[in-house]
Amino acid sequence: MNPKSKNVTMDAAQIRQGFIHFFQEREHHFVRSAPVVPYDDPTLLFTNAGMNQFKPIFLGEQVPEHRRVVNSQKCIRVSGKHNDLEEVGLDTFHHTFFEMLGNWSFGDYYKAEAIRWAWELFTEVWQLDKNRLWATVYDEDDEAYELWPKVTDISPERVLRFGAKENYWEMGDQGPCGPCSEIHYFIGDDVQKQSPKEINRSNQYWELWNLVFIQNNRTRTGDLEELPAKHVDTGAGLERIVTVLQQKKSNYETDLFLPLIEQVVGISGKAYPQQPVPFQVLADHIRMLTFAIADGAMPSNEGRGYVLRRILRRAARFGRMLDQHEPFIYQLVDTVGEILGSTYPEIIEKKHHIQTVIQTEEKAFNEALDRGLNHFEKLLRSLTGKMIPGKEAFRLYDTYGFPLDLTQLMAREKGLQVDLEGFQKAMEQQRSRAKAAGKFDLNSETVNWQEVTTGSDSQFLGYETLQSQSQIRRFSKHGGHWLLVLDQTPFYGEAGGQVGDTGTIEGPGINLQVVDCKKAGTTIIHTCDGDLDTTQVKNTVSCKVDARRRQAIRLNHTATHLLHAALKRVLGEHVHQAGSLVHPDYLRFDFTHPEKMSLDEIQTVEKLVNAEIIKNQELETAVKAFDEARREGAEALFGEKYGDLVRVVQVGDFSKELCGGTHVDRTGDIGYFKIVEESSLAAGIRRIVAVTGQKAVDHILAQSRTLEQLQGLLNSAPDKLIERVDQLLRQRKKLEKELKTRRTQESGFSLEKLLSKAQTIDGVQVIIEEVVAEDLEVLKSLADKLRTKLQSGIGILGSNQGAKPQIVVVVTKDLVDRGIHAGTLARSVGQVMGGGGGGRPHLGTAGGKDPNQLPVALKASVEMISNRLKTLRED
Repeated sequence: MNPKSKNVTMDAAQIRQGFIHFFQEREHHFVRSAPVVPYDDPTLLFTNAGMNQFKPIFLGEQVPEHRRVVNSQKCIRVSGKHNDLEEVGLDTFHHTFFEMLGNWSFGDYYKAEAIRWAWELFTEVWQLDKNRLWATVYDEDDEAYELWPKVTDISPERVLRFGAKENYWEMGDQGPCGPCSEIHYFIGDDVQKQSPKEINRSNQYWELWNLVFIQNNRTRTGDLEELPAKHVDTGAGLERIVTVLQQKKSNYETDLFLPLIEQVVGISGKAYPQQPVPFQVLADHIRMLTFAIADGAMPSNEGRGYVLRRILRRAARFGRMLDQHEPFIYQLVDTVGEILGSTYPEIIEKKHHIQTVIQTEEKAFNEALDRGLNHFEKLLRSLTGKMIPGKEAFRLYDTYGFPLDLTQLMAREKGLQVDLEGFQKAMEQQRSRAKAAGKFDLNSETVNWQEVTTGSDSQFLGYETLQSQSQIRRFSKHGGHWLLVLDQTPFYGEAGGQVGDTGTIEGPGINLQVVDCKKAGTTIIHTCDGDLDTTQVKNTVSCKVDARRRQAIRLNHTATHLLHAALKRVLGEHVHQAGSLVHPDYLRFDFTHPEKMSLDEIQTVEKLVNAEIIKNQELETAVKAFDEARREGAEALFGEKYGDLVRVVQVGDFSKELCGGTHVDRTGDIGYFKIVEESSLAAGIRRIVAVTGQKAVDHILAQSRTLEQLQGLLNSAPDKLIERVDQLLRQRKKLEKELKTRRTQESGFSLEKLLSKAQTIDGVQVIIEEVVAEDLEVLKSLADKLRTKLQSGIGILGSNQGAKPQIVVVVTKDLVDRGIHAGTLARSVGQVMGGGGGGRPHLGTAGGKDPNQLPVALKASVEMISNRLKTLRED
């Protein structure tokens, strides 16, 4: 590849900055990347394009602060319409995470300028070979087709028309969209061997830049409607541009990926050129995981969390191809930070949390993979022919993380084949389910607004006052409620974890109770119940916030800031907010920390917060430039999207955060702070629930009453209560032990007698016996004692003393290591009794429905054990 560029020595950071600088010179305002987790857009799993954060502007719901902007947006494409996952690692240019360079015009310039500037940057600034560049346009877009040779010096024959599939851009199933014009680059060695017929068909032609002309909106019903204004939205993939400018054959050979690949080489000791795919998958996936977790996503079994978990497990599977059987992927996070941390500092700030989450998931997956091997062995025993069914191969893939080629390899070693057609069918069914599940959608139908007055809306007055005289800008009857947008409002719209205000809106013919407030972009939508005379909506209305409720919220919000700062001091700087809820009755705070807090740590945090409350410090609020606030140490939160100017809330030298919420005037207003719950939310995430003010006082009084009642019941002084309870617990434990011994004696159980009845199967002691046991716990105790006396053996004890037959299976450690699983054996025995079972490798239990089947099940277990031992001997 030879781009004929004089700038081939540029690194990725210089290329990114060069793009931004080019458009800043053309009066574009730089906008920081939005988080990859779009918390304010329920129609998306992840931010998949640079235009996502500007969607309210395209829809006419928000007035742009700047008419021209430029940025580099973090993007993830792993689901839905834009899903490149299956190509990642196999080819050289598809990625789950990538950066989208873009310039935008919001109702300002249009097609001519967008086309001319793109060509100028490529051919004059970066000096790409014009003989390698091609332009494509939507076949119905005559304007763009005619503009290309008019505003640039491109050869007319290099401007090609294509249909909607190639040149009509849509963000998703609904939303802003429009025709586009793409710039393609020929990467082949021989410039003379180019053909227009190969564009959009051959991987020798890379799409480098997509110029989208946003002029339509796709509605929920699939119809196209004209937008209020025409916009430009361009997207240029940084990774591909870097590859071209650095004269590489693959994105993975650039400075964006190569350090990661070299680190994997060092960890694995394997050679990259000999098997490039695992290295490329790992280099790609760790970038996606790092940015997703840094922006607040967490692995789980649903939604975006499920996507995250699948990506992580996909990476771990490819790690197994490099003989990596212990967690190692988390080690790559440092290198991602070295490559991209200066541009996106959040991956440095959240590094400890990201590593903890990935390492925990890796460990869990390794255990699942080992369970998959056990399942494979079980599958082999159940086969009646030489073909592994496709649905079973898919189960190994989907449940245990086995790639298909691993299942095929293991099958060949056993002289078997895999039903590939059945596997693909199961895969397609799963993709259909995933696609359906992945369609995040709006909670309600599109609101049909009725305009009342014109002008700007939603000026928030709530920092200074709880009342206002306002004009209704628009309204709608929706879902049984009235929805109102006002020119100015004292009502806080839910944001940053703080719930929306409630109160009243009144005027001639208008008597409404505000039951909630939410933000849609910068617009505050008031959800109301009550009476609204639509002929009176042009009159001025009186707004009044529920003052007592707002004050309770203010206490909890300021306490949340103090709690965050205290946790950092007590637990360490790795603590970051991972979510919060500021409610009038309590506050809930999620934070990054790998382990349960001790009682001493919780009490230390409480003391620190209450010490700040006692100081009665005045809160300082200021509006500053984002970069200035961050340089001064203000904390930015997970998933929040900040503008150029931010509100900084500071409590002395104790806490400084970016926050748009409402707060107390002085810390003493909070009164008292008390943590009432500390729990685990997910791997590396803890949750605290706390109360303040009167709620905290009520909590302490309730605890005091409980303490007094315990004193009376136990006849003990307060300082002796713990000693008294400990004494009672030790007495109970002693009595339980004596009772268990007596039950064992009464059952007539004799280890020596049982051992004398042992039979030997393939050199293994096997004891199968019906005994007298009062309940399952006694039966488990007897079986466990038997296991300790067996040298190398299996014990199955059954009892019919309860309402239903029960059995316990025990297996000695040496046989567990050989592959005999007590829980699996118990399940099989339980099925004979018409029930089921399961358990751990060394001890399993089962129950049945018919007491008469216990002797039958015990007898059948002899053959089960014999067959299992025979299989082990043959292997």
